[in-house]
Amino acid sequence: MKVGILGAAGYTGGELIRLLLNHPEAEIVFANSESNAGNLVSDVHEGLVGDTDLRFTDQMPFGQVDVVFFCFGHGKSEAFLKDHTIPANVKIIDLAQDFRIKGDHDYVYGLPELNKAEVAGAQHVANPGCFATCIQLALLPAAKLGLLTADVSVNAITGSTGAGQKPGATTHFSWRNNNLSIYKAFSHQHIAEIRQSLAQAQGSLEAGIDFIPYRGDFARGIFATCVVKTTADGSKVTAAYKDFYRDAAFTHYTDSAIDLKQVVNTNKCLVHVDVFDGKLLITSAIDNLLKGAVGQAVQNMNLMFGIDERAGLKLKASAF
Repeated sequence: MKVGILGAAGYTGGELIRLLLNHPEAEIVFANSESNAGNLVSDVHEGLVGDTDLRFTDQMPFGQVDVVFFCFGHGKSEAFLKDHTIPANVKIIDLAQDFRIKGDHDYVYGLPELNKAEVAGAQHVANPGCFATCIQLALLPAAKLGLLTADVSVNAITGSTGAGQKPGATTHFSWRNNNLSIYKAFSHQHIAEIRQSLAQAQGSLEAGIDFIPYRGDFARGIFATCVVKTTADGSKVTAAYKDFYRDAAFTHYTDSAIDLKQVVNTNKCLVHVDVFDGKLLITSAIDNLLKGAVGQAVQNMNLMFGIDERAGLKLKASAF
């Protein structure tokens, strides 16, 4: 598979290049970055020193690739497509939020645990958001059981890489280190796609998703806790969770409490359920740059081209 990357100089672009350099069936044809054109990729993504001599380019030879990844900021993908023509035979995987909500477009929502068959047949895929991925994977089995009838409380904390590579007031080290803060309470942009998927799994969704996001003082990863009010039998719930993810390539139910370090630097999502009187406490964890972004994008690419879903994604947790 010959690959082009747009927006290749950011965190997601760098992670995508790292994965594709080690993918057994992919070749990077171009990594586009106008601001870094001519520079070695390894001068920007310094963890790739010794791995590649690839240079950034300001060219976009779409006729030479089979698939192109959009690693733009949100809102830029739709604008880009209005000004540029990509051949109809070239597949697109968009990592921004522009096409995640169903509408007047043909983009399939790329959550394999929910839409695997649709992704496999898609020409264009909208890759899910990082928070959205972690929270949906925590709640989809409950939705499938029809348990989301009362408002769901969700708290999730993310690493600083989720804010992108460009420095900002809430991302630089001196502010972020030894600190914790809330942002976009009850109004985060990922709520819409979370509701869309949960409604798809449950048939409808009237309950609210009361989501409070936190900025963490670590670089990568998302850890989410969800509280679902239900009188359902706990053993049946956990059995349903195990069954829902029985054949999932990267999402695993575990009987033990989970830790963030188990998933950092992998494409895994781990899910665990604790049962209390009238409540489920569901925890989930992912790496925001991998299962929450480019790892899932490569997983979608594999499905779109009919190859092993796990190709290029057999990664080891960095902490163990």
